[in-house]
Amino acid sequence: MLTGVFTAPSLGGTGGAAPADFSILAQTIIQAEGVIITIVWCAIVSVIAYKVVDIVIGLRVPEDQEREGLDVTSHGETAYSN
Repeated sequence: MLTGVFTAPSLGGTGGAAPADFSILAQTIIQAEGVIITIVWCAIVSVIAYKVVDIVIGLRVPEDQEREGLDVTSHGETAYSN
């Protein structure tokens, strides 16, 4: 987020392609837009992946298997020998 600040010519940075026209605020806004777009993109892809997994294999096991214990129902052995 602070790339606009760190590249400012007034603070010792290179100023990008056109140092004379460089604006810290404009560059910071561009960086913020990129961050927001990335967050939205990740949220959309995550929801799609969640829905695909839910449709294909489901998100939960049946309640009776969960009560019995997934170690026995899924793997055929007990996790703890008490």
